[in-house]
Formats: sequence, structure tokens, C-alpha cells
Amino acid sequence: MRKQDDADRLSVDAQAPGLVAHLQGSKPPAPAWFNANMAQAPEELRIESDGVEIEVLAWGERGRPGLLLLHGNGAHAGWWRPLAPFFTDRFRVAAMSWSGMGGSDWRPRYATDVFAREAVAAARVAGLMEGPVKPRLAAHSFGGFMALHVATLFPDVFSSALLLDCGVRPPGTEWEGPPRRTRPNRIYPTFEAALARFRLAPPQECDTLYYVDAIARESLREAPLPDGEGKGWTWKFDPFVMEHLAFEEIAPRLAAIPIPLALMWGDRSYLCTPEINAYMRETSPKGTPAIAIPDAAHHLMLDQPIATVAAINALFAAWG
Repeated sequence: MRKQDDADRLSVDAQAPGLVAHLQGSKPPAPAWFNANMAQAPEELRIESDGVEIEVLAWGERGRPGLLLLHGNGAHAGWWRPLAPFFTDRFRVAAMSWSGMGGSDWRPRYATDVFAREAVAAARVAGLMEGPVKPRLAAHSFGGFMALHVATLFPDVFSSALLLDCGVRPPGTEWEGPPRRTRPNRIYPTFEAALARFRLAPPQECDTLYYVDAIARESLREAPLPDGEGKGWTWKFDPFVMEHLAFEEIAPRLAAIPIPLALMWGDRSYLCTPEINAYMRETSPKGTPAIAIPDAAHHLMLDQPIATVAAINALFAAWG
């Protein structure tokens, strides 16, 4: 019954307008902190990993302790642009786009160990290993699953891992993930038409439209129109990542993680339910911090950006 409940709650009406459709392509007003952080342009880097190029963004001074930020499925490094500058007073910060997502190249096949090597390569090219201590990981959703693989496959690279609304289920009840795609991404005639279709996955409402609009704009790229007459706009992500991903069971890696771990979730999350959170807390190493962000759903950094940053900073301060 749980899988059917999830399927009902996470289904998407493909014909419904997106979250910023009513803005008709104009940018919504944003708070001063958001504009200031977005004005801090990151270093734009690329690194080769297993035959493809990976997009990496970096902020802050080299030589400081490193922090690698990992995004969720279908997202991109730009999801972290509004928040990364909040951490640069203490860290050299980097965000990467997984292969098949954002500005990174696509692959014919994907694998969890390949994604893990991408994260290590991104940390290296961004200079996160030049600091006095091993870098930290902070990972959202699908990125959290990959962080568990990174930590267990490369136990000597990172010092700790924070999972943000990453719902690891007990063995035998693993969530099957988003619906499998059978068609390529649609190509829209105009940028505004494409932007109007942007929605979050899993779907939810979101009050911070300035944040949604920013990540939506960075989710698009130009592409030839099907009739060959000019160019239109389409999504950057490979729609067949999940179809072509050799996905390993996650739960054993949660129990076996060899570095300090912390759990954080939105208290309105569809994915991190009380039952899932209880299982994760029982399975994680003893003493693992577990933090709920009030009035946040799955995309907690969009729902409560300041509260999420404050909680992350407090956690890192407590870890020392």
C-alpha cells in the first residue's frame, strides 16, 4: 500500500502549468540576501570523469576546509547557487552536476560507482582537498543516496556526510523511484513557454518563487526544433537516467557508513515520512544527529532556505 500511496502523491499532471507560469517569463521579486548571493559568481570548472565532462561550480578561498554540495535527481549544481555563499566564510565550497544533469555530459549508461567517482573528481578539481582537513559532503535527495556510495567506496576522501531529505527505505521496501520515461524531453518554441512548464519533482507548492525561477532558468538549454526551422528550448537533464542506471540497494551502505553522518529533512516531506525517518535513525551509526526543518517539504532548501542554512551551520559548528 505504501508504494501506491507514494505513486498517488507524487504523480504529475503533465498538462498543468508550472510554478512560475503566471509570471509569463518575468523574474519575481527576491529578498536582498538572495540577490546578493546570486551576484557572487562562482568559478566555472569542468573535469573529465569516466569519459565525460562534469560541471563544477566553486566559491570561496582555496585552502579553507572543503564542502561539496550534491543535488537531487534531474536537478543541477545551480540549485546551490543561492546558498553556497553563506558557507564561504568558513569553507571552500563546490557544487557539481551529475552526469546526465545540468551542464554535465550525458552517458549511454549510468552507475552508482561512476557517480561516486564523479564526486571525488569534482572535489579534487575544485580544490576541496587542499584544506587542512578532509572535505564535508552535504547532499539532497538522490544526491544523498550517492553520498552514501561515495562515503563507503572512498572512506578516506571525505570527513562527514549530511543527508538532506534523503529517504532510505528498509531492504525489500525500496522505493522504485520516479516514473520511467519513454520519450525524450519536449522542445518548446520559446524560452518563456519552456519556463512555464517547470515543476518540482516530487511535485509540491513553493512560496519562494524567486528561488524556483532561478533554478528553472538554469535548467534549460537551446535545441533545434523538430521541424528543423530554428531553435527552441528544452531541459538539460537526460530523461533516461533512471532507465539506464544500475542502481544498487542503499540501506546496507547507510548502516556501514565509515564517517560521521547527519540526517536532515523537511517536516512536511512526502519522502521522509515518520516511518522512514525512524528506520534511518535506527540504522545509522549511534549518535547520528537527526534534524527536522519546520514547515518544509522535500525541497527544504527552497521551502526554508535560511532555516536550512542555519541548521547546517549549527551542525557543522557542533561537529567542529
